[in-house]
Amino acid sequence: MTTTVVWHPACRKHYGGAGHPERPQRIEAVLDVLHSPDLEAMITWVEGSPAGRTALERVHPAAYLDRLEAMAAQGGGALDPDTFLGPSSWESVLASAGVAVGAVERGIAKGGGTAFGATRPPGHQALATQAMGFCFVNNVVIAARHAQALGCARVLIVDWDVHHGNGTQALVEADPTIRFVSMHQYPWYPGTGAADERGVGNVFNVPRPGGLPRATYVRDLLAAVDSALTGWSPDLLLVSAGFDSLAGDPLGEFTLEAEDIAHWTAVLRERMRGRPVVGVLEGGYRLDRLAAGASAHVRALA
Repeated sequence: MTTTVVWHPACRKHYGGAGHPERPQRIEAVLDVLHSPDLEAMITWVEGSPAGRTALERVHPAAYLDRLEAMAAQGGGALDPDTFLGPSSWESVLASAGVAVGAVERGIAKGGGTAFGATRPPGHQALATQAMGFCFVNNVVIAARHAQALGCARVLIVDWDVHHGNGTQALVEADPTIRFVSMHQYPWYPGTGAADERGVGNVFNVPRPGGLPRATYVRDLLAAVDSALTGWSPDLLLVSAGFDSLAGDPLGEFTLEAEDIAHWTAVLRERMRGRPVVGVLEGGYRLDRLAAGASAHVRALA
């Protein structure tokens, strides 16, 4: 078995300023580890295409996208204290969303296959009209809406980034065709994701403090996934794969190891019973841990 890794060279172009943790070396670390000789036989590489307006506007209003594009053309600027749009960032934003879309297409085309989108910048904290948390457009929701346009009526999104995917939740919480499971450090940035935030019964938050035993996080996320799957059968699983949930990340306090990522991925594939499973890169800011997590996830997808 093999999995597909979708990437785009423009994902390297975004630059958030000196010392910013969401730096170009992140995507280099991921691509480098996935090009390891021992992974060669497991991966089919596909260069994605930048996302078009049709895909983007299923999630974000045209006026917001126009504003980002014009801002980049004028040299960029700060959108919030953590999120800076550089002069080449818009190319990366389009490439990143396109990579997520391409990964979904590959997973669906393979008839229940798997794929991983090496996206950068990340997306799960982007709201419909607001960039935040290093995110400009919401890659995973763009991918979900694209999948629905291709006939996957019901989509499950599982987010194990250490930060709550507040943008993803806000974009889907009124739509019962998408269910969202998020395990995240709480209370922690961005301050959302309490257990009683249930949307229309389609949101399953698992807020946990840092420093718990690994097994607790592993168990509690899978329990929430099982709750989301009770009486409901998705056509596609999307994973917001944030590797800042691994022990040692400078922006989180979870204790997970790469083996836990592999275990989660394997169990999620079992739960999906041959339906497509697609990972989309989110956070991860210590390069060695990021690489280890991405490698474990992709190996388990293959």
